Amino acid sequence: MRSSSPPGGRSSRFRLAVPLACIAAVLTACGVPTQTVVKETTSATPDSDTPTSTSEVDVQRDGIEPAVVTAVRYDAHDTYDRLVVDLAGDMPGYNVKWVDNLVQDGSGRPIDVRGGAYLQLTLFPANAHDEDGRPTWGDGPIYPAKLGNLTNVVRTGDFEGRVGIGLVLARQAAFQIEEQGSTNRLILDVAH
Repeated sequence: MRSSSPPGGRSSRFRLAVPLACIAAVLTACGVPTQTVVKETTSATPDSDTPTSTSEVDVQRDGIEPAVVTAVRYDAHDTYDRLVVDLAGDMPGYNVKWVDNLVQDGSGRPIDVRGGAYLQLTLFPANAHDEDGRPTWGDGPIYPAKLGNLTNVVRTGDFEGRVGIGLVLARQAAFQIEEQGSTNRLILDVAH
């Protein structure tokens, strides 16, 4: 009768489990950012480029210097609209969630901009101004986009190490967020 164990007495499962456990321990020690997903809605047969989630995304990064928002850009694609946040410094933490309306950070005053849905992106720690207090991200606070679903982009705040960017949409739709670490960009795609 042949044994399923190789010569030497250890099974192939054991030999595979030990390196995997070591890799998991190394990744945990390296401080992989935590990401929390609150709820999920997905499409059954998504296009590979089309966002498929409506879940809140929360990524925490502690102990880093604030990133500086240097630009916010947006453009339409075939099945989605894309918002790109260019950053100087380390990739900050961020939160993306649906809100009932957009409000100014700090004061809490409503921002008068009409839309069918509002998606709030908050970066932390981050600033949208230089050391002299000059804005590093254009005029605003409301930037007309007039894309497939994205109608306006709103700077909702630059307050106490948090930068708020509101997306005004014609309707609520699936979204996805991606980090591009080599160029320090945060990319937020929203389906049409």
